[in-house]
Amino acid sequence: MALDFSIGIIGSGMLGAAIAEALWRAEPRSLLMANRSGTVPGIDGFPPQNVLTDPQALAEACDVVILCVPPAAARDLRIDAKDKLVISVMAGVPLADLTRISASPRVIRAMSSPAAAKGLAYSPWFASDAVTEEDRTRTRALFQACGQTDELHDEAQIDFFTAMTGPVPGFVAACAAAMARHAEDQGVPPEIADRAVRQLFLSAGEIMAEGPPPQAHVQEMIDYAGTTAKGLTTLRDNGLAERLAEGLVAATQASRDIY
Repeated sequence: MALDFSIGIIGSGMLGAAIAEALWRAEPRSLLMANRSGTVPGIDGFPPQNVLTDPQALAEACDVVILCVPPAAARDLRIDAKDKLVISVMAGVPLADLTRISASPRVIRAMSSPAAAKGLAYSPWFASDAVTEEDRTRTRALFQACGQTDELHDEAQIDFFTAMTGPVPGFVAACAAAMARHAEDQGVPPEIADRAVRQLFLSAGEIMAEGPPPQAHVQEMIDYAGTTAKGLTTLRDNGLAERLAEGLVAATQASRDIY
């Protein structure tokens, strides 16, 4: 679906700017941004006059309002957008509070990531009962411009995805960093270790983007019983999955406590 509706983004930090870049490429009917300083995001061709300092003026001018301020700033944010679709990508701010912030019953709680700037984000969302089918269609179109998206039916899962897919590269970067450090410990020059690991994760992402799920790739390598199988079974037997789950649980709880 084309973005044949007007969109306003309140907040222009890393996530807000990334979403704005993705939406600007998709050529919405209009795109406005609001921040305290009136700072224009670094997006090629973005008109300076489309950046406002008054969130209420933005809300009045747009069909869809995206809230993208830090959770602490959300406590004091108030707009009258009662006739609008309001989408929040603010970490930890529950659905019930979004209506209090915006005066709109048609609210969606979502999470995206800075990968939206490259059209590579995963952006799940959860809708209030008042959200219409047209609202859902617009939300899908908006987040498809940022990458891939799904509607969830359990609000608590938004906190989980805030932890897992929101902080790109996050946990993936942690794995890459551990591999690069090990390569350096084996005497590999840091610049070569860095280049090798970057290319490894780039190629792995491309391969896993289509075809069987990651666990099938792992099992195939274990079944092949080559050199990689020994490493993978060692990781499995020493609790890699459990340690990673502990990290995700801690990050999920932090997203619930942040607001």
